[in-house]
Amino acid sequence: MSVGAGLLVAGTTSDAGKSTVTAGLCRWLARRGVRVAPFKSQNMSNNSMVCADGAEIGRAQWLQAVAAGVEPESAMNPVLLKPGGDRRSHVVLRGRPWGELGAGEWANGRRALAESAYQALAELRERFDVVLCEGAGSPAEINLRSGDYVNMGLARQAGLPVLLVGDIDRGGMLAAMAGTLALLDRADQRLLAGFVVNKFRGDPELLRPGLSTLEELTGRPVLGVLPWLPDAWLDSEDSLALGGWSEDAAGTLRVAAARLPRVSNATDLDPLAAEPGVSVTVTADPDVIAAADLAVLPGTRSTVTDLAWLREQGIDRAIRARAAEGRPVLGICGGYQMLAETIDDEVESGAGAVPGLGLLPTAVRFTREKVLGRPSGRWRGHEVTGYEIHHGRVRLAGEAEPFLDGYRSGAVWATMWHGAFEHDGFRRAWLAEVATQAGVRWEPGDAPGFAALRESMVDRLADAIEDHLDGAALLELIERGAGPDLPWVRLSTGNNGDSSGVSG
Repeated sequence: MSVGAGLLVAGTTSDAGKSTVTAGLCRWLARRGVRVAPFKSQNMSNNSMVCADGAEIGRAQWLQAVAAGVEPESAMNPVLLKPGGDRRSHVVLRGRPWGELGAGEWANGRRALAESAYQALAELRERFDVVLCEGAGSPAEINLRSGDYVNMGLARQAGLPVLLVGDIDRGGMLAAMAGTLALLDRADQRLLAGFVVNKFRGDPELLRPGLSTLEELTGRPVLGVLPWLPDAWLDSEDSLALGGWSEDAAGTLRVAAARLPRVSNATDLDPLAAEPGVSVTVTADPDVIAAADLAVLPGTRSTVTDLAWLREQGIDRAIRARAAEGRPVLGICGGYQMLAETIDDEVESGAGAVPGLGLLPTAVRFTREKVLGRPSGRWRGHEVTGYEIHHGRVRLAGEAEPFLDGYRSGAVWATMWHGAFEHDGFRRAWLAEVATQAGVRWEPGDAPGFAALRESMVDRLADAIEDHLDGAALLELIERGAGPDLPWVRLSTGNNGDSSGVSG
C-alpha cells in the first residue's frame, strides 16, 4: 500500500460509532502489516491522555494508536477543545495549552487551528502507509461547513475518501444516511463513497431491502453491517457516554461517582466497573452517594464551578457525612482538589479563594502553567503509573498519610494521577482495603486484567471488521480513493416538489 493513503470515517450523528469503527480498522490494518496511524483534526472532549513526550491528546485517539500498535503523538489529535463552560473552551494545540476561545471567537481563531491540523495530517501521511481520520459530529452540519476542518473540509483539503457510519440502534438510520449525503454540495458528495451500518441486532436479511434501496437512491455501496457487540466499550471522548458500561447488579462492592457537569477523564471509572463483583453508578443523587460503599469525586475541567454545583445538589453533605463515619471517599484530580481546606483559583474560574470540603489538610493553588506528565510510584509493594493533567498545585498543611502523589486521611483517599486504577494488582489491593473500611465482603478474583480486557475488546472490533465488512472494497477505497463516477444526489428535482433523486 502506498505511503499517504487514507480514509475519513464520518458519522450520521455523534456517537454513531466513528471512534469504534476507526479503532477496529486500525487493528484490522495493523494485522495485515500496514503501518497505520489514527487522526482527528479536532476533538471536543475532557477525556484526554498524556503521550510519552508530555503532549496531551484526546483519549479516543490514544486508544486508536494502541489499536494500531504505534506510539501516540500530538499529530494524531492536533486540536483538542476542553469545554470549561457552555460558551468557552480551553484549546490544546499540538499537545500544549494554546489559550481559550469563546463561542463568538471561532471565525478568526479556527483558521490557525485548521492550518495546524492540516500540517499534522501531512506529517503523518509522510511517515505512515495509511492514516485513518475520524470526523466529528455529522458532516451534514451545513451551518458549520464554511469553517469545517474535521469533516468534509478536511476530506476536500486532503483528497480523502469518506465512509459514512450510521447507528441503526437509534432508529432512522437509513433516512439519516441518505439525508446526510443529500445535504452536501456536489464537491463534497464526490468524496462520500460508501456506508457502514453499525450496532445491528437481529437477522441482517431483514435489513437487506432497505440497504438495497439506499444503494439505488444514492449510487453508493453499503460495505457491510457491523453487529451489536455487547459489553464492548471504548475510552470515550465524550462525557455523555460516561457510564456506558453495564452495571454489575450482583456487585457486592457498590461504587457511586458524582456526575459532575464538567467531568473530565471519567475513564478512571472504567477499570472499577470492569472488576468482577464491583458495581459502578454515576449519579447526581446525594442519597445514592450516601448509600454506596465507595463514593468517588472524579476529575473535572472546572473544579470550583463543579464544587459549587456539588453543594447545590447536597452531595457535599453526603461526602462529609461519609468521611465522619469512616466510610470511603476517593477524589481524583479535580475531585482531590475539592477535598482541600481552601482552593485559590484565578486561572480556571477566576473565583479567587474559596473554601473546599475540608476533608484533607491541604491547600490548593491554581497556576497558569499546566502540569502534564506520566509519573510512577509504588503503593504497598505494587508498581503504579499514571498521567497528570492539571493546573492545581496541592500543599500539605497538616498531617496525612501519603497515597501515590496524594494523601489519605482516615477513609478519605486522594490522588492527582489518572489511570492509576488500570494497574490490576494496585486496584485490587486498594479495593480490598476499601471494602474492609466499608464493612463489605469483597475479594479480588482471577478475572483477566484491565489491559487484557482492552486488548480483547480491540481484537473483537477488528474481528467484526474482518467478518462483516467488504475488506477488498475497503482496501480499494483506502488505496485509490473515491471513484470518479459517484452521482450527485439532490433533495429536489426542482421547484415543483418532485422527490429527491440521483443525477449524473
